[in-house]
Amino acid sequence: MNLDDIFDLVSYRIHPEPHIVVDHDTCASCSHRACTFACPARCYEWNEVRGRVDFAYESCLECGTCLLVCDLGALDWNYPAGGYGVRFRAT
Repeated sequence: MNLDDIFDLVSYRIHPEPHIVVDHDTCASCSHRACTFACPARCYEWNEVRGRVDFAYESCLECGTCLLVCDLGALDWNYPAGGYGVRFRAT
């Protein structure tokens, strides 16, 4: 099984509010943008037009990788409210 196969085994119940908030002012001083290539769900993407990292929480696997690689503390990371977020299923 490769990483892309994991997405066949998950579903989401998306909360209307994001469970991760990016502090774009802090994020702007980041020189490596590790979140854009470390996130297995590809939730972070550099937006050249806006000059910042955009975040799409709807497909987050809640693994915490972004929190580990963000060495500037630009993320306010919480698990989604009860009953929301990613749901893993075994086959």
